[in-house]
Amino acid sequence: MKTALITGTSSGIGLELIKKFDKEGIRTISLSRSNIITDHEFSSRLTHINFDITIEDDIKKVVDFLSSNSLQVDFLINNAGKLVNKPFLDQTQVDFKSTYDVNFFGIIRLLQSLFPFFKKDSHIVNISSIGGIGGSSKFPGLASYSSSKGALNILTEVLATEFKDGPYFNTLCLGAVQTPMLELAFPGYNAEVKPKDMAQFIFDFSTSNPLLFNGKVIPVSISNP
Repeated sequence: MKTALITGTSSGIGLELIKKFDKEGIRTISLSRSNIITDHEFSSRLTHINFDITIEDDIKKVVDFLSSNSLQVDFLINNAGKLVNKPFLDQTQVDFKSTYDVNFFGIIRLLQSLFPFFKKDSHIVNISSIGGIGGSSKFPGLASYSSSKGALNILTEVLATEFKDGPYFNTLCLGAVQTPMLELAFPGYNAEVKPKDMAQFIFDFSTSNPLLFNGKVIPVSISNP
């Protein structure tokens, strides 16, 4: 049985992702700060670990779980994210550091810790934003968020080059999806794309043959926002 590890699963796209992976018969490890198991029905294939990507001990919990169960990670979806919506001059160093710690540095720590559990054909999919792509539309108030996603996009390209023999690294840069984070960024905006629809796309992309894509930063958007 293949194993998927997904961060940021308490709501929105992440919650729909673990539902989809579980339904498709894949052993699924859900990582988020909220315990979603009590609110939704899952099979015995799903394990939830209370997890904050900024806390080293929480990453160690994941490593210990994989080790104790002799598991390897076939699919890692870095979906956890943080967004601060403030004018640039009002964003503090704490705002920038906390955003980067979730959207960039936390992913680095998690990847470094999980490398012993990856196989040559494992697929790491980073969930980024269309706003992190050079030349795309940018919006006031999202300096820390968009720049952190830009850093993640570059990291994906670098890692695919450094580990050209595997595992595989790709990034999906999402446009507007109707999630709590979109409401924070653009209050009152109604997106055409729903979390379940985007989760289906991410599932299909993540589980398809990664030989077709490696080191790619791919826009997935019909609107931004």
